[in-house]
Amino acid sequence: MQRTIFTFLMLLFSAQGFASTSDLVNQFIENPQQVGKTSRMTYLFWDVYDASLYAPQGAYSQDQPFVLALHYLRELDGKEIAKRSIKEMEKQGFSNSSQGEQWLAEMEKTFPDVSKGTVLFGVRTPEGTTQFYQDKKLIGEVKDSEFTTRFFNIWLGEKTSEPAMRAELLGLKRK
Repeated sequence: MQRTIFTFLMLLFSAQGFASTSDLVNQFIENPQQVGKTSRMTYLFWDVYDASLYAPQGAYSQDQPFVLALHYLRELDGKEIAKRSIKEMEKQGFSNSSQGEQWLAEMEKTFPDVSKGTVLFGVRTPEGTTQFYQDKKLIGEVKDSEFTTRFFNIWLGEKTSEPAMRAELLGLKRK
């Protein structure tokens, strides 16, 4: 009986999380579908977040609107998330330190501290800017198309430090 109640509660909370995700995704994308499959980011032995990518008809294009959802599985400091984002951009070849400092400051103002269950969304808008949401609330925007490309390339670019995650998110077959 306890197992049945637990299973029911897990399904209920999962459905509520999906409803929240689909509401936001529907706001930005016509006929949204998940592109690949949800991928889990694990650092050493810690599960950090589950990532999912949504695009029109499930067809991702870096030049069209899409939504990347990150469902956090542990507590993290927002400023540390921002710093890690810049480091990941630098690993892919970004080297403009003054631009990086500006982007870091914008992300530090935007990214909240997260805990288990927090869902953050990165939206690539039709204009090529990036909007950030926590659940359905807009928490920040970076109106720089270069930022948009470099930020989302952390997960979706060919030079990502997590190629297996990229392949899962994009539904690519690994060689």
